[in-house]
Amino acid sequence: MKIVILVKQVPEADKVAVDPETGTLIREGVASILNPYCEYALDQAAKLKKENPDLNIEVTAISMGPPQATSALLRCLELGADKAYLLSDRKFAGSDVWATSSAIKEGIVGLEPEFDLIIAGKQAIDGDTAQVPAETAEQLGIPQITYGVDVKINDKRVEVKRETETGYQILSTKMPALITMSKGSNIRRVPSMQDVLDARTKPLNIVSADDLNIDESKIGLSASPTQVDKVFAPPSKSGGEIIDGADSKAAAKKLLEYLKENNFLRV
Repeated sequence: MKIVILVKQVPEADKVAVDPETGTLIREGVASILNPYCEYALDQAAKLKKENPDLNIEVTAISMGPPQATSALLRCLELGADKAYLLSDRKFAGSDVWATSSAIKEGIVGLEPEFDLIIAGKQAIDGDTAQVPAETAEQLGIPQITYGVDVKINDKRVEVKRETETGYQILSTKMPALITMSKGSNIRRVPSMQDVLDARTKPLNIVSADDLNIDESKIGLSASPTQVDKVFAPPSKSGGEIIDGADSKAAAKKLLEYLKENNFLRV
């Protein structure tokens, strides 16, 4: 059985800043990490591999990004992936979520055409769009289940426990399929020293658009129906005013006066 993990390298969220003049993210000097939700996807794949030894599960990590994104893929190998591919080419530059999913779809078809299951994080912490996995499933023409917290394999079907705003659902679909993972009760694993050493012996290959014979009209800036014009931080807000509620009548009177004085209430 073949499982493909879609991953992304992202800047550390607590160190990201926005250039107020250009409206772009300041990436210089900011450390990059493997997207945390991608780690939950890897954890789920490792769990499935352990629970189903008879299936001979092989886990492949695929990412699209600049050459330095190999560090994120090395982390994937440390966390249990058997091999990894980085789609890296200047022709991919400027891709929006649709063009990115087009490239990833071609990468999956070209590198792991006999996949049974694709697992991805529910979103990346830099863009937070949560669109690439869904659009990849659409382009591949396979079913998808989002916001999973646990996955089980039963013959040719996959059963997913997914979180919702009010609780959990149990959904099942035939494979091949795509699943996105939420955090749930999962705890991100720390690889052992042996895992780190073993990762250095696993295959990690950089693949170009030409290697995959990708139609250039489907990737990059020219193939992107959307473009980011500007990124900006929301304006800071003041702390507001707190009314002591020990005396409810006095507090209500003070609140009424405040609303009148600030023209929030007209009586």
